[in-house]
Amino acid sequence: MEIVETPLQGLLQIQPKIFGDDRGFFFESYNAKRYQEGGIDAKFVQDNCSHSTRGVLRGLHFQTRRAQGKLVSVLQGEVFDVAVDLRWGSPSFGKSFSLRLSAAQKNQLWLPPGFAHGFCVLSEQALFTYKCTEYYHPEFEQSLAWDDPCLDIQWPIATPSLSPKDQCGRLLRDLKEDELTPFLI
Repeated sequence: MEIVETPLQGLLQIQPKIFGDDRGFFFESYNAKRYQEGGIDAKFVQDNCSHSTRGVLRGLHFQTRRAQGKLVSVLQGEVFDVAVDLRWGSPSFGKSFSLRLSAAQKNQLWLPPGFAHGFCVLSEQALFTYKCTEYYHPEFEQSLAWDDPCLDIQWPIATPSLSPKDQCGRLLRDLKEDELTPFLI
C-alpha cells in the first residue's frame, strides 16, 4: 500500500497493492494495522454505499457537530472527488483538493474529521463507498455550495444533477466558527 500526502494536512491519497493475473485481481480494501502504520488511526463505525449516474453531483457535505472522518473509494465507475478543509485554524482552511477515484485504479482518499466532501460522477454509473468514523447525524448535516467561487473548484461538469439539499448549499463565508471543527495538531 502506498500513502501519499496531499497539500492539505492530514488528507491522504491511498493506493492499495493490487495482486492480479489472468484470472482477476485481489487487494486489501482495508486493514486496520496497515492503515494505522500509515498514519490513519481511525475507528470506523459506519459503512455507506451510494449509486449514481453520470452527471450527478453529491456534496459538499459535512456535519457541524460530530464531524466524520471518511475513507472513500469507488467500486464501479469513476468520480471526480473533492475535499474542502473546514477545520477552523488550519493553515489550509477553505482550500480544496480534488482527484479522480475509480474502480480501475482502486485508489482511496482519507479525509480526517473536519472536511466537507463531495463528488460528481464521470462514468455512466458509479458505486461509491465510504467508511465513517462517526455516525450520520442528520440534525448536524450541512451542504457547502458546490459552486462557491471562493473555493475555486474546477469541476469537470457545468450543469450537474443536484439534490434539493445540495441546490441550497451554503457559501464558505457564511459559516460560523462554532459550526466548524477546530484544527488539532
